[in-house]
Amino acid sequence: MDPASWTMECPGPKKTGSEEQEPAQWQAHPVLSEQQSGAVELVLAYVAPILDKRQTSRLIREVSTIYPLPAQPHLKRVRPSCTAEGTHALELLLCLAGPLAGPRSLADLLPRPAVDPHGLGPPFLVPIPARPPLTWSQFEEARAHWPTSFHEDKQVTSALTGQLFSPQERAAIQNHMEQAVHAAQQAAAQGLRAVGAVVVDPTSGHVLAMGHDCSGVASPLLHAVMVCIDLVAQGQGRGACDLSAHPACSFAPATVVQGACVGSVRKLDTDEEEDGLPYVCTGYDLFVTREPCVMCAMALVHSRIQRVFYGAPSPDGALGTRFRVHARPDLNHRFQVFRGILEDQCCLLDPDP
Repeated sequence: MDPASWTMECPGPKKTGSEEQEPAQWQAHPVLSEQQSGAVELVLAYVAPILDKRQTSRLIREVSTIYPLPAQPHLKRVRPSCTAEGTHALELLLCLAGPLAGPRSLADLLPRPAVDPHGLGPPFLVPIPARPPLTWSQFEEARAHWPTSFHEDKQVTSALTGQLFSPQERAAIQNHMEQAVHAAQQAAAQGLRAVGAVVVDPTSGHVLAMGHDCSGVASPLLHAVMVCIDLVAQGQGRGACDLSAHPACSFAPATVVQGACVGSVRKLDTDEEEDGLPYVCTGYDLFVTREPCVMCAMALVHSRIQRVFYGAPSPDGALGTRFRVHARPDLNHRFQVFRGILEDQCCLLDPDP
């Protein structure tokens, strides 16, 4: 699923008596792709002043035929003049300049008879946005250089402005992260690293798995995320890890699988198997107190998680800090990521050395 698709139902909050729990002061920040969060890339292009406005339509048609700019569909072909002298009202985008940009004449740029340069002045170089803007801030930056069209993803805009989740959804998110915090505290009580996680079915609010970091010399791969993924697999009658020494790590499957054996392999042929259960974490949410590492992030890709919410960033984190594994276009699955949920509380659990 594309991380830019920011819609999904979130279960309602728990209630105490007749009162709903008030969400704490935190903000769910979306972790977007590098393309969505990066600065606008600029390239040089040749532009010429339109000295005779009556020739504008013809010039646009003829130049666009010679230089169609298929990789820059976001760019308008004409802009108002940026010169203070007022010698011309419009400027026409001719073509990209390429790596050997330098002074060129109209005769160099516009082959005749395909383009009649009548009505144009001498060309000059200007920076233009190389790619379509993906967020409102990119759009604002891009159009400062050249008139640009923008197809706004309102879900991304809502996420960036903190308006994606309703108060009820925020309360549910906080409740699940508090469960992950509790799991981390139980890990700390055993002398383990204080990182906790839970996997939730967002359609029902059912917590499928709760786990914490169980890694050590004998089992270095049992990070909290890996534990939870295996617990979900165990809840589907699969899984491979013996977590009996860690009673706080548990699963509560919503559906009991008949005839499945722990340790058997679940093939990734479709999102749903013959027993009616999804492939591992398809459609599920993960709440984890600390940003996952590369190993855990790739495991989340393979298990087809739907969304990840984490609290504290990690210096080597793979979901925003150092890498953005969840948004790589060359992987076969992508998922949404939100950071900052109960961040202060999560940072205290497992502070950086």
